[in-house]
Formats: sequence, C-alpha cells, structure tokens
Amino acid sequence: MHRKLAPLSLLALTCAALTPVVMQGSPLQKAFIDGAGWRRLALKDFENVNGNADTWTEEDGVIVCSGKPNGGARMKKPLTNFEMVVEWKHHVYAGNAGVFLWCPESAFTDLPKGTLPRHGIEVQVLDLGYEERHLKSKGKHSDWFTSHGDVFPVGKSKMTAFTPEITYTSDKGVAYKVGNPKSSRSFPTARLTNGVGEWNHYYIRAINGEVRLWVNGREVNGGKGCQPATGFLALESEGSKVEYRNLMIRELP
Repeated sequence: MHRKLAPLSLLALTCAALTPVVMQGSPLQKAFIDGAGWRRLALKDFENVNGNADTWTEEDGVIVCSGKPNGGARMKKPLTNFEMVVEWKHHVYAGNAGVFLWCPESAFTDLPKGTLPRHGIEVQVLDLGYEERHLKSKGKHSDWFTSHGDVFPVGKSKMTAFTPEITYTSDKGVAYKVGNPKSSRSFPTARLTNGVGEWNHYYIRAINGEVRLWVNGREVNGGKGCQPATGFLALESEGSKVEYRNLMIRELP
C-alpha cells in the first residue's frame, strides 16, 4: 500500500527508569525495552506541516520523506514523558534529517515551506558523508557537529548538554576536539552510525525534561533541563530522501 500525507492548509494546533536490552543476533544492533504499552506509529499518526502533497509517503510500513522541500511532519497529539524506537536510512550521501522532541505549538504555526520547526529538541539524523564533506572542503575535522547522533535545542527551546565538549581520535590517529564547555549541543560518546544506504536504530527516552539517546544498541548522548518538556514529536528531512521504519512509542507517567 502506498499512501501520501496531504499538507495542512491551516495549522490550528492544540498542540521510571528502565534499562534497555541490547538485541543481538542481527546486523543491526538495537536497544529496545520490552513490555506493555508500546504502539506502532504510521503515517496516519502525523500531519504534513509544510511540505508538498508528495513530500511524505508510506509504502509497506516505511515512512518516506523526499526532503523536498525542507520541512517536517508532526504527530497529531503532544507528548510529555515517553520512549520511542525508530530505524532510519539515508538514500543520499551527506543526507541531513532529524527527529524533533517536545516542539511547542509555535514551532509549526504558519511555518513557511522550506523551513524546519522553529523550536524543539533535535536528535540529529545525519549521514556520515556530512562530516566527510566538511573534512574534504575545510581540510580539518568539524569542531561543532558530528554524524553520530548530536542532540541539541533549536530556537527558544533550552537544554543542558551531557557532553558539550569531547575529543575524538580519527582513523589516522589524530586527536581533535568538538564543541566547547558552554555548548548547548551534546555530542556522542561513541561514533556508531552506519553510512548511506544502511539502516540505523535509535532508542530515545524523553522523561521529565531529560533526553537520552541509544545509537545502534549503545547509549551515547543526551541532555537535561529541557524547556519546554512537553510538546509534539516531529520528523524532518532537509533536501534528500530518508526513510523511517519500525517507529514505536510508549507514553509514560
């Protein structure tokens, strides 16, 4: 079945600490909490905020975003405390997309085509090629982003980063620093993302203003003190095709 998500003509928006189990035995390592209360999300659970009629489609249970124009699709109801899992795959080298958490109503109101949610906490979905292009064009490693699951506040949203600064070692043994002590952007403690054309698994826990991210089965990043700590979940892509599948959510007290 192939479905399209029609754009909104008017946005009148009304807008337990558990340990994940790392699922072994498949090429894609996963962190997933078993138990009751999980529900699967499909395209029908989202609204096309500012894309074209064919920007967001669904085929065989996979949500597909063309990335043209830039923009997002948000869930139809706001969330406060929840956990979610999602698998994603870029189809274009250096593709850029993201999962937005706790977006307030104002993040989407009258949002022009080609623009992203104004506010929220972004869990970045970035292809490895984005970093590689930076290295080739600048002759040095990026000092402000990675392709391995950065988490950061957008617009008027706020967050205190778990890892505002980190030192990595390149494949050639060169140490380089990303971020700074005052950064609100949090950087992953491990570099685990698979490249273009390969699936990646995110487990995200968003509870009481704290966000934690597992990438391909390992906890790597997060932040605390998020404001606001309630709002809409949104998916987005910026200029190129990305797929989301096995999207599940469990709301918590």
